[in-house]
Amino acid sequence: MALGSYVHGNSGAPLIGATIGDFLKAVAASHSAQEALIVSEQDVRWTYAELLRRSDAFAAGLLSLGLRPSDRVGIWAPNCAEWTVAQFATARAGLILVTINPAYRTSELEHALKAVECRALIAATRFRSTDYIAMLRELTPELNAGAEELVSVRLPALRRVITLGDSVHAGCIPFAAVAARATQADRAALEKAAADIQMDDPVNIQFTSGTTGLPKGATLSHHNLLNNGFFVGEAAGIKAGSRVCIPVPLYHCFGMVMGNLGCLTHMATMVYPSESFNPSSTLRAIEQFRCDVLYGVPTMFIAILNQEDFANYDLSSLRRGIMAGAPCPIEVMKEVASKMNMGEITIAYGMTETSPVSFQSSRDDPLELRVSTVGRIQPHLEVKIVDALGKVIPRGEPGELCTRGYSVMLGYWNDEKRTRDAIDAAGWMHTGDLATIDDDGYCRIVGRIKDMVIRGGENVYPREIEEFLYTHPEIQDVQVIGVPDPKYGEEICAWVVPKRGVDLDAEGVRAFCKERIAHYKVPRYVRMVEGFPTTVTGKVQKFAMREVMIEELNRDKPSG
Repeated sequence: MALGSYVHGNSGAPLIGATIGDFLKAVAASHSAQEALIVSEQDVRWTYAELLRRSDAFAAGLLSLGLRPSDRVGIWAPNCAEWTVAQFATARAGLILVTINPAYRTSELEHALKAVECRALIAATRFRSTDYIAMLRELTPELNAGAEELVSVRLPALRRVITLGDSVHAGCIPFAAVAARATQADRAALEKAAADIQMDDPVNIQFTSGTTGLPKGATLSHHNLLNNGFFVGEAAGIKAGSRVCIPVPLYHCFGMVMGNLGCLTHMATMVYPSESFNPSSTLRAIEQFRCDVLYGVPTMFIAILNQEDFANYDLSSLRRGIMAGAPCPIEVMKEVASKMNMGEITIAYGMTETSPVSFQSSRDDPLELRVSTVGRIQPHLEVKIVDALGKVIPRGEPGELCTRGYSVMLGYWNDEKRTRDAIDAAGWMHTGDLATIDDDGYCRIVGRIKDMVIRGGENVYPREIEEFLYTHPEIQDVQVIGVPDPKYGEEICAWVVPKRGVDLDAEGVRAFCKERIAHYKVPRYVRMVEGFPTTVTGKVQKFAMREVMIEELNRDKPSG
């Protein structure tokens, strides 16, 4: 009998039936002296007992400000110790943490706060060259009045603004002052709120980085996140006492779920090397704190490997980690395994709406499978690959990947239509990703449905051409897109980042392709670049590249 493209995870530990707050409380009781958090820039080294104490104090302080269970609390800040306190404090108090991209500007921030009606916002005062306070005052000039409780015309739901750091700003409350406000009555209210929370209650809203339309608020439960953090950590090989270097942003699932909750569920230590990704800081943190696990997206690993003083760092403590968040180039994976001592590195695949991971490779998978697939299905999850009509297709054929199980989000906040469009009546989350599943259950992501290029009637998957071009010894990074063409409908375009010091040009790239791949896959357009447009999490924005190319091609058309 021919196998259909359907797999389910039927092994592994049972699902955790607890809330995030209760799990933290249990770990703080059983492993009180275990180091929970290291933040080198802030000189923070907290045990799990200390993390619980600080989280509960801040949670009680939030309740003293008039916040109540199920209220939304936004956080708009880079990686820092306060971020982690806020994550666990809101979970303990039954509040819903709304994670806001630190790169957001005024209009994006306004959309996020309005879309889910945030009652409070925890914000950095500055990040890089951006003045957050100035942006907040532009949105809510009423802050200047200095009233303790905000009443804003543009953001009517927002009542409190809490700022990181010690400086005092009109209309805002410093982070440390929140915990100081908590009374015994507030602490009693916290314990009551914590006792009432159910594992299926929402705990987090994350805005998905859509390429069209306004970002949607994926609503995730305690059950979604705690279990995904646990099973991802299991596959990665995190152990009690592991030190996990987390240079990925906390506002995204990679940081706050796979990182923070992966550590919590394994009594491991979270290590933040810097506010935002910096290859030098990451290398220093690995060496200084003897990290055995490192997380990152491919662009981060590429930057680390190409750091000028890379060879000066002692990475002998590293063993394992996860590369995820974007397609993982085969050649880069091989370099990470050999040059960074990460022979046990795994690949993970998923999306925000599935909390996030659905597939992950095993540390003992043969290298070829670890570098060429995203592994096999995670425990307790189901995946099927379907055609355009929604029918399961035979193994090995490309189609849309759909996921079902504990990890599927509760829905898009206050948006029933888009929730119904994403999750069908049978509970399947339609990912929009093109994938294949082989006879052994290994999954390969071949692209996004919308990224597939149809050139002269031939279906071309950009990922296949990218993997081929990564074998070129002078190419550091590459992305392939389709651009409009009057003759073929679409043509292939490659953006290429050459390795430092090489003399590579477009003709050299095309010559490398000829005779090695089918003629219709050879890029007609090759653009030599220093980098790609990306989101803060390192996801390449192919739509932005396509727009640039369309503009260039239109400009270069002969007039008349």
